[in-house]
Amino acid sequence: MNKCHSNTESSSHEGTRCQFNGGRCAIKLGIDVHQDFYVVVEQVGGTNPKPPQRFAKQAFLYWAAKLKQSGAEVHAVYEACGFGFTLQRQLAAVGIVCHVVCPQKLDERNKRMKTDGLDAKALCLKLDRFMQGNRDALAIVRVPTEEEERSRAIHRQREQLVGARKRLEAQGRSLMVNHGLEPVQNWWKPRTFAALQLPQWMRELLLNSQPILLALQEKIAALTLQLQSAAAPNQPRGVGKMTSVVIDREIGDWHRFNNRRQIASYTGLCPGEYSSGNTRLQSCVTKHGNPRLRAALVELAWRLVRFQPHYKPILKWRSTLAKAALATGAARKKAIVAVARQLAVDLWRVRTGRCKPEVLGLEI
Repeated sequence: MNKCHSNTESSSHEGTRCQFNGGRCAIKLGIDVHQDFYVVVEQVGGTNPKPPQRFAKQAFLYWAAKLKQSGAEVHAVYEACGFGFTLQRQLAAVGIVCHVVCPQKLDERNKRMKTDGLDAKALCLKLDRFMQGNRDALAIVRVPTEEEERSRAIHRQREQLVGARKRLEAQGRSLMVNHGLEPVQNWWKPRTFAALQLPQWMRELLLNSQPILLALQEKIAALTLQLQSAAAPNQPRGVGKMTSVVIDREIGDWHRFNNRRQIASYTGLCPGEYSSGNTRLQSCVTKHGNPRLRAALVELAWRLVRFQPHYKPILKWRSTLAKAALATGAARKKAIVAVARQLAVDLWRVRTGRCKPEVLGLEI
């Protein structure tokens, strides 16, 4: 086994050299990310990881830059979280290779012990195995470009505004039902609200929400128009402009997938499996991947049942998905998931120029 030999102290990385491959020892950093600080575990070459250190954000970036300036090969890893990819970009800017991985349970021995230091150490050890050639040690997350993040933030904000509108509208209907009145759809719209037969006290309460709902609807309409204007022309029938933009921006770069299995896995629409010995059991879909993309694909698949009757997956599942089909709700859901999964693969083929929509049975 190759071992690293260094004559330097642990606090210094100047001149640290490794006997294998004729290069410097690689330094691995496992990072546990928090809002105000980072907990970091460092491993030099094949030595044991050092005790965890806690850094303020700017102090860590300065320390990491000093490591890189010493001439060492530095690699880092942290889990994807709500703080985005800023840290990855900052480390990449100073020449550090930083991987972002899927959140996971890091207590591999099931000791029921979880601390920031233990998590950072587990990430560091996984990174060490990854660098030694075990590509299954880390579940790497693709880091989108800043332009991709900006573009997809638009439809995600629209989605949030639609959710806020639905909640406020439901609160108004709930108020009516709780006091024995029939709920009115879209009660907040000016003409409908003016015609409501309500007690004065209830009208005053609803007036607190109505201006907010009107403002939300105005913003939603503006974002909808902005997104639809960005859609590519000549879309297949049933593939709405909004859905097309959402799918394209959630994917980011269609060319990053090398085969149909990768794109199908990213949607999370593949069946789960629990098999052992002579038993083989397939369960519900894994839901591993992008939830917004998955929802858009299923919604689009239902539309294609109506607008693209000659699409090959629709023809395959017509006996289950037809309007008068004698199929249970569960069977219809399974069929539409299969259509959505194949639809993702076909969209990948079309977007990457592997085939034309007409070949797949999609009418323009």
